[in-house]
Amino acid sequence: MDRPPIALQLYTVRDETARDFAGTLRQVAQLGYRAVEFAGYGGLAADQMAELLTEHGLRAASTHIGLAALESNLGRELDYCQTINCSALVLPWLPPEQRGADDLRALAERLNEIGRRCHERGIAFGYHNHDFEFAQSEGAMLLDALLENTDPLVVALELDVYWAAYAGVDPAAYLRKRAGRALLIHVKDMAADRSFTEVGDGTLDMVGICRAAHEQGARWYIVENDQPRIPSLESARRSLEKLRGILQAI
Repeated sequence: MDRPPIALQLYTVRDETARDFAGTLRQVAQLGYRAVEFAGYGGLAADQMAELLTEHGLRAASTHIGLAALESNLGRELDYCQTINCSALVLPWLPPEQRGADDLRALAERLNEIGRRCHERGIAFGYHNHDFEFAQSEGAMLLDALLENTDPLVVALELDVYWAAYAGVDPAAYLRKRAGRALLIHVKDMAADRSFTEVGDGTLDMVGICRAAHEQGARWYIVENDQPRIPSLESARRSLEKLRGILQAI
């Protein structure tokens, strides 16, 4: 089985995309990335974005869309995804008032419906975790309860390995526990002070994590740094270089 390809979550370089979205995509491609994950489209129409991706030899690995837009404008979001040939749509975040055990149980069927509609259009749908989903409720982790109450055929997991580790969970072990469920992996590293750092510069076992991701069937490794301490494009470049070396060890 081939290793998953590497994409960049553009949230990493949001300071650059805010100034010049098209120019930033060009620079991301020049760094050596061949795919991106969107966190907004910079106001560009779908046909404009498709042309821009083609121009720079980039693929659309996935896109992050909030719950309100998923429920009110899913058809429009899917149209955009199909125009840019985007393979997955991901719910990236829940506001604090929607993070309780009862809220997540109620959310499960809503995610199933979104997932079914995405599946009908040939687009994968996933849920992206932070740390709160690993809290315990009635003897089970919230994320486990959410995954067990959603249809694995239409609701995948985008596992953010930093946030799993931040919550005290071994990302590699969790990937094996949920084998076949995590189609997308947010590859990000943790510094000794538990802040974000570039992939390969931190404390996480990236070789073990990436090996587990590969073995359980991940489709994409997606580089991200929520808060780079160095210029964001340099952060993206360093993470890509280190991740390529890490993958050679698998």
